[in-house]
Amino acid sequence: MKFISAQISYYLSDRTVRQNVRSLIRLLVFLFLVITVFAVLFHFIMLYEGRQHSWVTGFYWVLTVMSTLGFGDITFESDLGRVFSILVLITGVLLLLIVLPFAFIRYFYAPWLEAQIHLRAPRSVPEDVSGHIIVCSYETVVEELTERFKDEDIPYFILEPDPVRAAQLRDSGLSIVTGDIDSPDTYRALRVNDARLVLANSVDTVNTSITLTVREVSPDVPLVAIAGSDASVDVLELSGATHVLPLKRWLGEQLANRVAASHAQSHVVGHYRDLQIAELPVRHTPLAGKTIRETRLREITGVSIIAVWERGRLHPARPDLLLTDQSVPIVTGTADQLDGLDELLLIYDYNPNPVIVIGGGKVGRATARALREKEIPVNLIERDPAVAAKAAAVCDRVIEGDAADHDVLEKAGLDVAPSLIITTHDDAVNIFLSSYCRRLNPDLRIVSRVSHERNVESIHRAGADFVLSYATLGAASVMAILHGKQLMVLGEGFDLFSVPLPASLKGKTLAESAIGSRTGLIVLGIQQNGTFIGNPPAHTRFLPGAELVLLGGPEQRHEFAEIYH
Repeated sequence: MKFISAQISYYLSDRTVRQNVRSLIRLLVFLFLVITVFAVLFHFIMLYEGRQHSWVTGFYWVLTVMSTLGFGDITFESDLGRVFSILVLITGVLLLLIVLPFAFIRYFYAPWLEAQIHLRAPRSVPEDVSGHIIVCSYETVVEELTERFKDEDIPYFILEPDPVRAAQLRDSGLSIVTGDIDSPDTYRALRVNDARLVLANSVDTVNTSITLTVREVSPDVPLVAIAGSDASVDVLELSGATHVLPLKRWLGEQLANRVAASHAQSHVVGHYRDLQIAELPVRHTPLAGKTIRETRLREITGVSIIAVWERGRLHPARPDLLLTDQSVPIVTGTADQLDGLDELLLIYDYNPNPVIVIGGGKVGRATARALREKEIPVNLIERDPAVAAKAAAVCDRVIEGDAADHDVLEKAGLDVAPSLIITTHDDAVNIFLSSYCRRLNPDLRIVSRVSHERNVESIHRAGADFVLSYATLGAASVMAILHGKQLMVLGEGFDLFSVPLPASLKGKTLAESAIGSRTGLIVLGIQQNGTFIGNPPAHTRFLPGAELVLLGGPEQRHEFAEIYH
């Protein structure tokens, strides 16, 4: 009853709805007048034919004819009466069967249905909620973030200004609150003072408004803002953002960090405590063609291989695993140990030719800029002359044209390039270019971005060696801030995370646990007795209260929980 009264209240509070109701009432009054006039004419024509009926009969006859029921119990005998019957019938078809239903739907039913949808989305969070995440827009980054929130049982609420879309999102299983995004009352209803974090993830101008509004209500809540442009970083920081994430620039830098160019060296992708985690392309080095045991990297440099990328697939580091030219081992060690590894491989020239970047947008320019900072030459392909002009300042050479054109790729030096980075935001184009360029140069290392996770497998099959999406980078960045850790991006679909030791594994050794063989997860380290054991040997025994540091994807994580919990 309370819900119905709220619907009626909202329904009647809208000015447009009140106008619609008045229009519908006018139509009903007009229809009643038409029926009355026809009933009066019915009596006159019946008197003309020498018959007499009651007023009830007159209205009854008019309604049966106008509604096309036509019972036939009362009929005219004269031509005048039959012509009148035809007029009543046509008028009824127009008014009762066409105009009235559409008017009813337009002026009453549709607004009433909208009122129901409008009220399905809540406008506040429960009073007992605390430690929750407030997300100010639903977009690609949040699609992935919500899955991570569910995995870690973190409460969250997505703010959606449009009540209809809010109701649709809520029906899909998301935690939604509707309200004006620039209203302090909205954030009070979201209990922002008790929130764990606020994420401003709309366009830069809206994010600035969100930041200022949130700071008006809560000066201390941690606030993360995503910046689409580097120029907006300072503005968002001055507005009150605790952390600003220039994701497009970071995406370009992450892609640039995955190339194989110039001389052989490791590329640090993250840290965990005192350990650095890096990727090491082995093409054109003595490591290619050897098993992990035969490389003796741990004996020579102290660096350990914990996993190996092979064309988009991550394999656990078994001693007998053979490294090929396409292999990219993930190694861990201290900063000094990785420096020693780089000194060992420095003498091996990989390929001095320019790296090719396809796409001169924000991500493409950030990629080229990051490569130039590493003193790696860059040739960039862009078909839009205006965008190409912007990119000219951050690369060695710009080739204007379509990257699907063989002549354009040839001008860019595809046949001799060490690596290719595809930065367009169209997944279909990226898949096509990966396949095309792989066939033109089988030895090329291809690095690409994607927009949708569903296309990751397709682009790997097409020939890409490494793939990363804007959404994955954004989700990883937010989760790193949430947990107070340094950002680490290992690749699409893989993450580094820690879990308490399950009771079923207490007292067992790493070998006895069979975590790797049963789940595919890689045990990077163990935290127990106040010390961190990196790259633990197989005989390491799990002690009560230990914490496992694991490397893997969401499916593997779920499998670990099902098997061991």
